[in-house]
Amino acid sequence: MPDNKLSKLEFQIMEALWSRGDLSIREIQETFPAKQVPAYTTIQTTVYRMEAKEIVRRVKKVGNFHVFAAAISRESVQRRLIDDLLGFFGGNSQPVMAHLIESGKLSLEDVKEAEKVLQKVARKGKK
Repeated sequence: MPDNKLSKLEFQIMEALWSRGDLSIREIQETFPAKQVPAYTTIQTTVYRMEAKEIVRRVKKVGNFHVFAAAISRESVQRRLIDDLLGFFGGNSQPVMAHLIESGKLSLEDVKEAEKVLQKVARKGKK
């Protein structure tokens, strides 16, 4: 099972793969904003390390370059990040929820969707 903890650069690379599909190192580099483009070799080294950690995988070779794909899902990474965040609060989600509400980042629609998920989980628990 790969470690779903990602550095900022690894996360940016994964975002490119999740949103655009299979990409070469050059194509990954081209997804970065013009003022923040890491060197080709930096991305290459990072992608090779990610491959060793089983976060990405080579899907084919075209000429003298490889094409890579995400080997882990966006959802699994998000879940890990959220679990890590809640760990800072002793597993208590109340401070996080309060902040999201106070900052305006949690809408009434979000709350209604969360309520649907809670009801679904409760129904599964009764079975």
